[in-house]
Amino acid sequence: RPPCTPNLAPPPRVGQVFYAPATDQTAVPDLASGDIGATPKLNSVLTGHTICTRDNQFTLEGMEFPHPVYLMAVFPKSQADVDKMSSSLSRITEEDPSLTVTREPDTLEVLLGGLGDTHVDIAIEKMRNKFGAEMILQIPKVAYKETISGRTRVEYRHKKQSGGHGQFGHVWLELEPLPRGGGFEFAETVVGGNVPREYIPSVEKGVAKAMDGGAIAGYPIVDVKATLFDGSYHTVDSSGICFEIAGGQALTKGVQLASPTLLEPIMRVQITVPDDFTGDIIGDMNSRRGRIHGMIPEGNGATTIEGETPQAEMLRYATELRSMTQGQGGFTMEFDHYEEVPAHLVDRLVQQLREQEEARA
Repeated sequence: RPPCTPNLAPPPRVGQVFYAPATDQTAVPDLASGDIGATPKLNSVLTGHTICTRDNQFTLEGMEFPHPVYLMAVFPKSQADVDKMSSSLSRITEEDPSLTVTREPDTLEVLLGGLGDTHVDIAIEKMRNKFGAEMILQIPKVAYKETISGRTRVEYRHKKQSGGHGQFGHVWLELEPLPRGGGFEFAETVVGGNVPREYIPSVEKGVAKAMDGGAIAGYPIVDVKATLFDGSYHTVDSSGICFEIAGGQALTKGVQLASPTLLEPIMRVQITVPDDFTGDIIGDMNSRRGRIHGMIPEGNGATTIEGETPQAEMLRYATELRSMTQGQGGFTMEFDHYEEVPAHLVDRLVQQLREQEEARA
């Protein structure tokens, strides 16, 4: 009887059906409920679709796939693979919905997520063998941010003379920290026309651009209020671009004077392990700068441990948890908030980040 797929229109064409134990293929006249079989060339049918007969149409409820716990950054191996990357990732996630592809807006990396290192490695191998796309996996960057913990006043004078009209822009900024999540604010309290009104938007534009570039490790600057309170100009040599440059340079200089620090993403974590492993897991979480919020007995010989930990400490946790629990542990993790990196770790972390960037380059 002709097949029907309620999820699709028009219905797919089915030629032969097979039993496929191991590497053998045995043609059969039909497949019944509960059989495991194969049929070729169902190009439009995806995982989760229902195939039935036209005179008995129904749609089975879709499966709920687990969230990925292992993420790796994906890069094309060569220029020839750049064009294949998007289509290959799209097709591999259609075949296996437990894989996810996301683009991290802060680091601009494409992340391939799966249930473990083997799962992700097999997906990359299938992309190479099936679609001819060679991909490279790297540990993802952590989306750090920069901020300040003190107040400062800073001056920057942009002056350049090279024949004809020169360039001149002079600003004074006051920088102060905002509450966490405050983002960026710009204000001006200039009096007496020391900075003409038409140049103030240029100062704000320069400050905003500099916020994206960072001052200590190249990460975006957040939770800062910048107030333009004074400056000076030249009637001939000043222009909007001069004040834009002056504003950006003043912001970068000021952040370095205002007790700068790094913010790191903190993840909310739930780890479910057999009772025998709870002590080891708690000790391991403490070594990762984690905070334990509580333990919930599941009543089946397992316990769920709830807590928070920095994302930087959890990049390979799926593999490490499997090793610590003999493959019996599982966990979920989601972003919760940003916190300051402990002061004694900032200098070492900045150095590590610079070395990683040099190695990637």
